[in-house]
Amino acid sequence: MPISAMDETLAHQTPETFDQVGTSDRNFYDRYYFNLHSKSAELFMVIGIGQYPNLGTTDAFACIVHRGRQQVLRCSRELGVDRSDTTVGPFGVELLEALKSLRFYCEDNEHDISFDLTFVGSGPAVEEPRTVLRKGPRISMDTSRYTQMGRWQGRINLKGHQIDVNPAEYLGIRDHSWGIRPVGEPEPMGINVNEYLNNYGFFHIFVPMQFEDFQLKVFLEENADGSLIVEECIKVDSFERGGKVHQLGKPRHNIKYVSGSREFESAELFFDDENGNPIVVMCEAINCACLAAGTGYVASESWTHGAYQGPLKLESVEFDVSTPSARAGQGPLYEHVVRFELNTGEVTWGMFENISIGHHLPYGFDSFEAVAP
Repeated sequence: MPISAMDETLAHQTPETFDQVGTSDRNFYDRYYFNLHSKSAELFMVIGIGQYPNLGTTDAFACIVHRGRQQVLRCSRELGVDRSDTTVGPFGVELLEALKSLRFYCEDNEHDISFDLTFVGSGPAVEEPRTVLRKGPRISMDTSRYTQMGRWQGRINLKGHQIDVNPAEYLGIRDHSWGIRPVGEPEPMGINVNEYLNNYGFFHIFVPMQFEDFQLKVFLEENADGSLIVEECIKVDSFERGGKVHQLGKPRHNIKYVSGSREFESAELFFDDENGNPIVVMCEAINCACLAAGTGYVASESWTHGAYQGPLKLESVEFDVSTPSARAGQGPLYEHVVRFELNTGEVTWGMFENISIGHHLPYGFDSFEAVAP
């Protein structure tokens, strides 16, 4: 157990050195996620970097949707023992001010995709409810996460197309999550196959909305029958207004899917504000990133978060995402740039993330193959 720079800090959580985590579960991970979008359908970018100590790997990606094409640049390397090294090939993350500002960059490379971007939070980072799931006797997910909404500044080079990013036009959200979730090369299903054959379903929505001086967020996950796994519905005041977090009423959702798919098209969200007044949010999709396509969030033969790709591997892939038919087969994890309008009149742009796998009876999905009429 070699020591590293992290072992100089007074931050140990176990008797081990920092290259060892407090569980031997192969699925332990630690990841940053960011997204960036304009107030239009012009650009949607999702970037991330993760470490997988028990798999001995670290990887990073950039997914950029621009003019109907989804460009994915991805890189993986062996983790080594120094977990303070947050670079992966040309990618890197730099913490500028804890819980407030970070820099995410990608240096020039042979794929002609690079960027240098700084995220500054508009309100405080907020811890989410912990998510714990089991498959039989084994914990399949046990994660902590905090999220923060903010604005971006910097520049992007997308194959010769230069994009200037300024905080007046480019919004986004980041999260930092860690714990246990399926990563790396897929494990054999074993006895868990019985669960999948007997009405398995998982439904998830994650909807952050950033207005001028406050933010709203709806996050929930459900089982196949619509019963609740976890939920969060909050209002967060901007730093300028004190950064207070308000717990809101129970969220409800009414989603319209693209016919013949499970891709989000529009939705209504319902909940009560901190004073008990009803809030209705109208959500209209204007751009889409298919995170199952190339980023590693959904396991594939070519790329999966945490999978061993050798000492260092950098590559790019490209997808047509210009129409619903082009996106068919690139689910199930969809992230949409959305226009939000409240019944109180406020309008903004943000993200609506949705995944529906297997059965979900509230929307009539009674098999893995079921789609919207």
